[in-house]
Amino acid sequence: MIKIYTDGSCLNNPGNGGWAAIINDNEIIKKISGSVKDTTNNKMELMAPIMALQEIEKNNEIEIYTDSQYVRLGITEWIHKWIKNNWQTSKKEPVKNKELWMQLYELTKTYKIKWIWVKAHAGNALNEEVDLLAKKAAELN
Repeated sequence: MIKIYTDGSCLNNPGNGGWAAIINDNEIIKKISGSVKDTTNNKMELMAPIMALQEIEKNNEIEIYTDSQYVRLGITEWIHKWIKNNWQTSKKEPVKNKELWMQLYELTKTYKIKWIWVKAHAGNALNEEVDLLAKKAAELN
């Protein structure tokens, strides 16, 4: 079972942003991060699992830990309705960050993923560490 902790950060949302992921496959811990100019917090929250999944071989069982209900609910519940409604929300508005949602959705098809929400800043060591990595990445711009 591979465990992934993800987070996104944005300075002056919108503004300079960063994403990070910690990938733990019980033997090796890999830390990845990146920065983006002129972005939003939600885009960075989505980039973190996208980039992490691209690092992992297909057909693995994965737990993804995120403090973003936007990401967890979006990928486990809302996306099916969005696709059915031609990428429109229940208010008939275009889904924001559609391209990132599509990319994440396609990646999730090749894994068995359990999405787990963790409360931010509540003492979970890996969640705290990935939060710090995302903030440091945002500051690189």
